[in-house]
Amino acid sequence: MQGITGTNEEMKIVIGTDHRGVAVKNELRKYLSTKGFDVTDAGTNSVESCDYPDYAFVVAEHVSKKLADRGVLVCGSGIGMSIAANKVDGIRAALCLTPLAAQRSVEHNNANVLVVSADFTSIEDMKKIVDTWFTAGFTGGRHERRINKIAEYEQQRCKKLK
Repeated sequence: MQGITGTNEEMKIVIGTDHRGVAVKNELRKYLSTKGFDVTDAGTNSVESCDYPDYAFVVAEHVSKKLADRGVLVCGSGIGMSIAANKVDGIRAALCLTPLAAQRSVEHNNANVLVVSADFTSIEDMKKIVDTWFTAGFTGGRHERRINKIAEYEQQRCKKLK
């Protein structure tokens, strides 16, 4: 499998979860490592209740600051993680429940953080989603115009806050 920026060995991935997705995160981390990705584990590693935004922010900040090329987040539904990650400037986190959604999230939205659901998706389906997400490429064109509008809005919002 070829990564977005060249070989998988060149691509840095950061992965994180809340308590609901620890087993899934560990399985996906191993799976991504066997594909040759350089994977950083942002936690949690405990099944004790914790707050999903803490881990969503860590993963999203890694991607935003270019410490990682892409991020993967896991939580029960995936909804909370995607909401939290999308609060970080420059992040386009997409909750993907199918391989087609994963493909489109990259092709049309240039998603840089993949969010998966530990409750609604089997590990085998997640592997298909991950494979699709990491091999898809942004198609640009009319989609780039839309992504640029989002980026411009983020920049204007940041200027207003300062």
